Amino acid sequence: MADLYRRYAGYLTAVVSRYVSDRDDVKDILQTSFVKIFTSMDRFEYRGNGSVKAWMTRITVNETLKFLKRDEKFLSAEVVGIPDSGTDEVPDADGIPAAVIQDMISRLPQGYRTVFNLYVFEEKSHKEIAALLGISEGTSASQFHRAKAMLATKIREYRKRNE
Repeated sequence: MADLYRRYAGYLTAVVSRYVSDRDDVKDILQTSFVKIFTSMDRFEYRGNGSVKAWMTRITVNETLKFLKRDEKFLSAEVVGIPDSGTDEVPDADGIPAAVIQDMISRLPQGYRTVFNLYVFEEKSHKEIAALLGISEGTSASQFHRAKAMLATKIREYRKRNE
């Protein structure tokens, strides 16, 4: 068990940090996740390389979402001044350090960041996100598009500052 913890603690910390910025909350969620992982080992079914990591990631994301749902307003934040442009602009992040992109994502409003992470990193559909978060598919899609628009703006600003 200690080997499993050492092997995946850093990775799972990064997973939680995509959703939650407070370090103490990240540690609490990680601890809760590992307790769940260790107490659920008898239900794990090996399905080839990567299945342990995927299973642990799924548990950790679910524990993170449980934590976020305790704050009822986490998905209700609307940001004034970010229009729903209707365009599907994909921010060009080429050449921008990963840590800078990660920081930009971490500064998105909680609901936008959560939907963005679930869609991009966890590869969930808007239907799956809606079911996970208790929102409509339209809300999921809208928050994702607004997150992308905010990221595109942040990327343009970064490029202007660093030309």
